[in-house]
Amino acid sequence: MSETASIHASAVLVGPKAILIRGPSGSGKSRLAWELVTAPPKRLFARLVADDRAYLGNHSGSLLVRPVSALAGLIEIHGFGIRRIEFEPVAVVGLIVDLGAADGGRHPEEPAKTITIEGVTLPRLPVASAVAALPLVMAAWPVPLAEN
Repeated sequence: MSETASIHASAVLVGPKAILIRGPSGSGKSRLAWELVTAPPKRLFARLVADDRAYLGNHSGSLLVRPVSALAGLIEIHGFGIRRIEFEPVAVVGLIVDLGAADGGRHPEEPAKTITIEGVTLPRLPVASAVAALPLVMAAWPVPLAEN
């Protein structure tokens, strides 16, 4: 994976693919990552890949995500602080979740349901501000996963 600038995002490996969580500062990226890692019942294996900053890259047609080394294994929990937890050093992204998305309505239009990053087209779940993201992600998972 080629080295690119890090992006402001979190990622959680859920089963065989990662969910990349993007959104503006304060939109709940770390919270959703923590909820996915700790959500009962455990439907699938879930482990943190990155919180706050992540590297993305196209590797043989798959979008890979990995943590920034200084933040690997660290997650911010609002009201608690920084916590060290187990993490995966790299994962293939299967779903993009955009928090605070202007196009995240009750019935998002088709163009809002996919996105191309680093030349890889992936399913996208736009989540409007003030909408609980975890139930939407759990309802969508693993149906929209990319096949690569």
